[in-house]
Amino acid sequence: EPGIWAAHVAVVEGRETAPMQFETDRARFLGRGHSLASAQMASAPLSGTSGTVLDPVFAIRRRVVVPPGGQARVTFWTMLAATADDLLPVVERHRDPSAFDRAETLAWTHGQVQLHHLGISPAAALDFQRLAGFLIAGDARLRPPAALIAAGAAPQSALWQHGISGDLPILLLRIDDVQEIAQVREVLVAQEYWRMRRLPVDLVILNEHASSYAQDLQSAIDSARRSVRAGPGAGAAPPGAGTGSVHVLRADLMPAAARDQLLSVARVVLLAARGSLSVQLDRLTEAGPAPSPKTATAWPRPPFAPPPVEAVPVPELLEFFNGTGGFAKDGREYVTVLEGGRSTPAPWINVIANDGFGFHVSAEGSGTIWAGNSRENLLTPRSNDPVTDAPGDAIYLRDLDSGALWTPTALPMRGPGRYVARHGFGVSRFGHSAHGIDARLEMFVPPEDPVRITRITLRNTSARRRRIAVTTYAEWVLGTSRSATGAHVVTAFDPGIGAIFAQNPFAIAFPGRTAFADLGAGITSHSGDRRSVLGPLGRMSDPAGLRGAALNGRCGAALDPCAALQRVVVLEPGAEVSLVALLGQTTSDHAARALIHKLRSTDIDVLLARVTAGWAELL
Repeated sequence: EPGIWAAHVAVVEGRETAPMQFETDRARFLGRGHSLASAQMASAPLSGTSGTVLDPVFAIRRRVVVPPGGQARVTFWTMLAATADDLLPVVERHRDPSAFDRAETLAWTHGQVQLHHLGISPAAALDFQRLAGFLIAGDARLRPPAALIAAGAAPQSALWQHGISGDLPILLLRIDDVQEIAQVREVLVAQEYWRMRRLPVDLVILNEHASSYAQDLQSAIDSARRSVRAGPGAGAAPPGAGTGSVHVLRADLMPAAARDQLLSVARVVLLAARGSLSVQLDRLTEAGPAPSPKTATAWPRPPFAPPPVEAVPVPELLEFFNGTGGFAKDGREYVTVLEGGRSTPAPWINVIANDGFGFHVSAEGSGTIWAGNSRENLLTPRSNDPVTDAPGDAIYLRDLDSGALWTPTALPMRGPGRYVARHGFGVSRFGHSAHGIDARLEMFVPPEDPVRITRITLRNTSARRRRIAVTTYAEWVLGTSRSATGAHVVTAFDPGIGAIFAQNPFAIAFPGRTAFADLGAGITSHSGDRRSVLGPLGRMSDPAGLRGAALNGRCGAALDPCAALQRVVVLEPGAEVSLVALLGQTTSDHAARALIHKLRSTDIDVLLARVTAGWAELL
């Protein structure tokens, strides 16, 4: 919308000990390569500057004294208006310390009026809020079993015959008895409640009553739909809010495949026969969260003193070296040297691609992979964030004796020492030494094949035998964004070849394709479940599932999809080993297996030489 003005104000009730500080530049507040968890200005003075910035924020700091047995209160306000003249009086009005209590009372009163218009109780509103979490957050406990979801998977366009777009979250209510019509009214009111809060949801009511001349249940559903939409709360959604639609379908008039697809794509499936919404949600609470599959026993951790931090060698002469990077190989390579927590001023990206497949990677090791179209068919997430540069895939190394866990690139787990990245034509190379292991990575795309090849070379620089678990991890997108595709991606592990496959049957832009991740023969564990790999907090910088246990082997539908593959290598002192990781997408499972077999038997040095020669000729 044009002409939006915003303001952010902090009002203090108590004694302040310092002048107010503020910041408007996100890059300056967080610091390049940092996040909210490690913001540079969290414990440093804010700059107090304003004006035009590329990445604006509101940041205000007030310093107060909290007396013994007393309290201090700081109220933060964020407000909007169409013009600056309209906004300033609102700001002045809310500088009064009593404004918060007044606003809180008005908000409560407004909420009660809304509930009265809809004819629902506060307890019912709480149930609607709880259910909204299942529709938004991807909790699969109210979805069918994973096998049924996979079996009913179909393209989004198959929904259009029912008038359902597939763009909004779907709540499916299954009913087969007119005695259960109260549950129909309940979900209809829930949809109206969400509309008032700008949460559009498509409601599908599936009449599963056996076909007969008398259509009592269908008539009751239609009547309930009209009464709720014509009630006092109807049309209460704010202007311009997405509304969602109500679709009443009869199972006896639908092909079995269409019914199975509805069960597959719905974020929530309720059975009217199981009782009211409150009863069904309470039953989930009593049962508790679904138990995680049992994982392998933790690796032993005998006492072990970590070796001193090693430094990866850097070419002695880098042309035009600026303290962070410089040119090498007569300008054919740019080398960045990151140490002491330093990062490049902005993500330094190398774009590597052939005619139909590619990826980009930054000096810290983050990036994204795509096939066919770099917007419509992302394989891994694109952060597009010049400050935090969040990765969507990574390689983790873990010492099975000491328990040390690290990455050979600066992201997502940055430790002490030097990280060297070499961006060349058609290939990026990375080097880092830590915990007595010298690690080198080479990433490139073959001239013809739709796959990113990563060669991982590890050398034992310590004086003892080492057991290292190498884990490759990637978050699947298979579309434009994880929020749009995550609920539809189905993963599978192929034990015959030891690779993870992933498909998005819901896709219409690039349908029927198979993405794959491979780490060669000898896989010791795997997982297609992001939650089990990263843990409940979901941080790649601290993957809880990689600390002390093998991967749980869980793949299928209704998961937060990823591809995690693990191999254990044993290195004697001075020994070296190379692994090859593949990540790509083909037209079918068969084509994926064929490409994996082909590349496993290919000389990587010869293939990389072809890539280098091809770019040299082109440029």
